[in-house]
Amino acid sequence: MGKIISVANQKGGVGKTTTAVNLAACLALSGRKVLVVDMDPQGNASSGLGVNLRDNQKGIYELLMDGISLNQAIYPTEIDTLKVIPSNVDLAGAEIEFVGRDHREKILSTPLKAVETEYEFIVIDCPPSLGLLTLNALAVSQSVLIPMQCEYYALQGLSHLLKTLKRVKKSINPGLKVEGIILTMYDNRTLLAGQVESQVKKYFGEFLMKTIIPRNIRLSEAPSHGQPIILYASRSKGSDSYVELAQEVIQRTKNETAKVEQHQIEIVA
Repeated sequence: MGKIISVANQKGGVGKTTTAVNLAACLALSGRKVLVVDMDPQGNASSGLGVNLRDNQKGIYELLMDGISLNQAIYPTEIDTLKVIPSNVDLAGAEIEFVGRDHREKILSTPLKAVETEYEFIVIDCPPSLGLLTLNALAVSQSVLIPMQCEYYALQGLSHLLKTLKRVKKSINPGLKVEGIILTMYDNRTLLAGQVESQVKKYFGEFLMKTIIPRNIRLSEAPSHGQPIILYASRSKGSDSYVELAQEVIQRTKNETAKVEQHQIEIVA
């Protein structure tokens, strides 16, 4: 069974889409089959992987609202083991259209659960809000990865997001876990970055990922070329950091699987 990870933060400009795209690409190039689901109407994860929907093409909106088959909504990327369900501005109206539907927070669950065994990782790029699109992503996910920019306002937003995740876990998805908090746009030349890192360690240390994503010009350039950083600038600091993040996620997943298997053995014994 594949692991579904939502990359979420209600605050914009924190490196959320950058993290979703580059984590997925690095996971795929490590030999894993990966699917990216672009749940953001801006469609940046799609374009960052070189996929831009034309007028006659279908994507996540049609999958959710029109019930098209999953095969019609999945597109290839430059990496053979990486696929994407793209988004565009049509998805902006979905939140309103969801309102009158039964089980509106679980519309995404049905199509993704159908292909969960085909992919080792499914990475969902959530919009910068805590509306129904994000709620659909959280309802189907096993875990949430939270990118956080190194600034003080981000700490306030993080507390709010963790409270929201706790409510989702209680009412919709009991199995939801925090994959981790990943510090992004880290500039070790500034005192502020170190101070924010210390505060996160103090209050949210159990969730903090070991990997830190530096502020890197190559990471900023890569989306305009429709490529993840590992293809655009494989020897950059940005590329190295996302390769490291992918390995950390893989190791965490292995550890979780080992714990589950050990628990099953103990029950049988």
